[in-house]
Amino acid sequence: MKLKTIQYFLIIIFTVSFISCERDDICPEDVPTTPRLILEFFDISNQDNKKNVTKLFIQGVDNIAPLSGYLGDTNENTVELPLKTDDNTTSFRFIRDYAINDNGTPDDTSDDFQTGNEDIIIINYTAENVYVSRACGYKTIYKAVSVQFGEVNVTDRWIVLAQPLTDNQSIEDETTIHFKFFH
Repeated sequence: MKLKTIQYFLIIIFTVSFISCERDDICPEDVPTTPRLILEFFDISNQDNKKNVTKLFIQGVDNIAPLSGYLGDTNENTVELPLKTDDNTTSFRFIRDYAINDNGTPDDTSDDFQTGNEDIIIINYTAENVYVSRACGYKTIYKAVSVQFGEVNVTDRWIVLAQPLTDNQSIEDETTIHFKFFH
C-alpha cells in the first residue's frame, strides 16, 4: 500500500511541476543577448575592398588564452569581439602573421616565443544593462563606443585606421558591422 501511495505522490508532484512551468520561464534562443563588437578589415590603399589579415591571432590583454577562433592559423576579414560587461574598457592584442618560433628546439617549449606584428586595440564604451524579459533577464548594450591604439610605435602599426560606421557608435545587436579597420 505504501508503494502505491509513494507512486501517486511522485506522479502528482511531477504533474504539478510540469504544469506550473510557463512559457516565459525559458529564454528562447532567438532572443538577442549581449552583443559582440563586429569589425571588418579593409585595404587602406583601396578602401572599398575587404582585405584578409593573414594568420590573425587575437588575445585579450588581461587573458592568457587566445580568443576562440582567432588562433593565428586562418585568414580573416571579419572579427567578433566580446566586450566586458563590468567595465568601460576592453583591450585586445591583434597579431598579424602570427607564429611560434621554437628557437631551434622543437622538443623544448620553455624557450619558444611569439612572432608577428602586434597592435594593441583599446575599446572604450559606456555599458548599459537593458531588461529583456523575466526568463532572459538583462543584456548589456554599449554606448559611445570608440577605438584607440595602445602605445606602439606608429611606424610599427599594421592597423592604420579604425573607423566607426556611425557617429556616436553604439552596439546593440550583432546584425551589422560596427567598425572598419584599415590595413
